[in-house]
Amino acid sequence: MKTAKTATHDIAAIWDAAIAAVHPATLMQRHVVVDSDGLRIAGTKLPRHSFHKIYLIGVGKASAAMAVEVERILGSHLTAGLVTVKHGHALAGERIRILAASHPVPDESSVYAVAETLEFLKQVTEEDVVIFLLSGGASSLWCDIPPELRMQELSLTYDVLIRSGAPIEEINKIRKHLSLVKGGQLPRYCKGRLFSLVISDVPGDDLSSIGSAPTYPDTSTFAEALAILSRYDTSSEIPKNVIRYLENGASGLIPENPKPDDPIFSRVTNTIVGSSRVALSAAAKAAERLGYHVYLSDRLITGNTESEARQFVGQFVAGDIDRPCCFIQGGETVIHVTGNGKGGRNQHFALVALVELSRLRSEIGADNVVLLSCGTDGTDGPTDAAGAIVSFETLDNIARTGIAAERYLADHDSYRFFQEVGGLVRTGPTQTNVMDIQMMIVV
Repeated sequence: MKTAKTATHDIAAIWDAAIAAVHPATLMQRHVVVDSDGLRIAGTKLPRHSFHKIYLIGVGKASAAMAVEVERILGSHLTAGLVTVKHGHALAGERIRILAASHPVPDESSVYAVAETLEFLKQVTEEDVVIFLLSGGASSLWCDIPPELRMQELSLTYDVLIRSGAPIEEINKIRKHLSLVKGGQLPRYCKGRLFSLVISDVPGDDLSSIGSAPTYPDTSTFAEALAILSRYDTSSEIPKNVIRYLENGASGLIPENPKPDDPIFSRVTNTIVGSSRVALSAAAKAAERLGYHVYLSDRLITGNTESEARQFVGQFVAGDIDRPCCFIQGGETVIHVTGNGKGGRNQHFALVALVELSRLRSEIGADNVVLLSCGTDGTDGPTDAAGAIVSFETLDNIARTGIAAERYLADHDSYRFFQEVGGLVRTGPTQTNVMDIQMMIVV
């Protein structure tokens, strides 16, 4: 029989199963293989005589773990590598140099990382193979500066975009037009055959958006980037030089990013090796093994954080549900930050869900509900938490202490709320990144 205590233990086990399924140690061995005939990358066979050296570059929160696993697979076949990760996510490699850079707002370390990577690529010849490891966070970790702009202007622009409430695919359309390597421009600096292995952190696994797509054609335009700024009413907050740069691009004074018919992509292969769907499927199987009726959403959430949280909690009341059950969903919500609080979209999701659980508790009629919302990379906003976990016990706790959840909610101060009542989930870097996962167990 499932109890409130076992539900909390089980939800942690289900989370662990989801993360294990998309860890680079699991993913890379499926897509990089060395045998007596040569090399196989993402299904493409490369006979040993068809290439000279193998190099590795990468950027993203998962790139260090991806690189270490690829190095283990390739062994002495790997000539050298250089990857960029978020501060605190670095791992040790023998032939791989690891750089750390800033996220979610770029700084000089992000600029240095791009410069070092482009310098590294100068040694690559047309006879060589380059494996490019891309994962979420790359848009900030790599930040080159067009000659017309300054670092402070780009950092401010990134910060405004993050807080604007715009979805990631629209934010990345702007980022791609404020760079000389994003939006399919990286192949211009690489003479060798380029294989991009990608862990997706965007809804729909859109290769044109993941990490601002350094190796994938860009169908968006400078004009679209300007329109997005206007649509979210951010133009007044964006530095004038940035607006002017985009306007010059829209006028044809700056070349557009390479389009699908550009010949530079003839030697580029892009492959998604891990995604939210892989993690969610593993979570569902783990929940079934633990004895739960599983309700796995077929929709990756992309809407407003608060409305998505209320909808998630309301599922149990709305339908004829078997118990004990586990609801599972994934995606990435959009949050428009107001107030001076501290938190992230997952902590905010959990806090909204908690308030909704309080409102619906009598209708739910369950012994307990345990809800978890976490970022699969182990990071939620500018905090040290991956997200938060709430339950009926949390409601009982705030009833005893008199803490007003609504006040923290209004100020977007979810981190401090969970500091007070408990519930912050701290996983540390998971070495992967496939957006967020929400789970709710009802017993």
